[in-house]
Amino acid sequence: MAHVSFSELVAAVQRGELISFPTDTVPALAARPEAGDRIYAAKDRSSAKPLILMGASLADLRPYVTGTEAEWAQWTAIAEQYWPGALTLVLPASDRLPPAMNPQNTGTLGLRVPAHALARHLLSHTGPLATTSANRSGQPPLETMTAIEASFPDLFTLSPQALGELYPVLGTPMPPSEPQGSGLPSTVVRWQDGGWVVLRSGAVTLPQA
Repeated sequence: MAHVSFSELVAAVQRGELISFPTDTVPALAARPEAGDRIYAAKDRSSAKPLILMGASLADLRPYVTGTEAEWAQWTAIAEQYWPGALTLVLPASDRLPPAMNPQNTGTLGLRVPAHALARHLLSHTGPLATTSANRSGQPPLETMTAIEASFPDLFTLSPQALGELYPVLGTPMPPSEPQGSGLPSTVVRWQDGGWVVLRSGAVTLPQA
């Protein structure tokens, strides 16, 4: 694993490299949406499992989704209530979605804005990224950078010095180095027939779902 500065991490993303960064749930394995195939290869992940598009805000994610004005009103309402947070919304995908993020072209896309200041700061500089948990397929999500480094030696991640410089600027305390995040997966809900269907229970409970 290459430990780099913030600017070097952003540059690595732009080159199509794989990176890892902390989130509010578990650390993410990430790449540009167009380079999502690299995530599948690194994890030996089934093409039947689409990646999640993570962004700094709903506005950043909106170009990847298509819907009516009435649907957007409902999607925006739930996003404003639970984002940033551990809720993944599965919505109809627009034609901007790269095939590398969803090889089976299901026509939908999972989206999330994490409740993690550093993650959103990074995403605001890189744009939305294709993400998943940092682990080999079929194995539990890795929760520490030490474990991630052992499993994915070619990843780029922020150096301890870079982390020490960034957190004070973001106005948030430096979290414990291990584990990273809550360890609980995000709740996943899909928009279907004018309502929400729970695909995976997680850290967030929706009263209406």
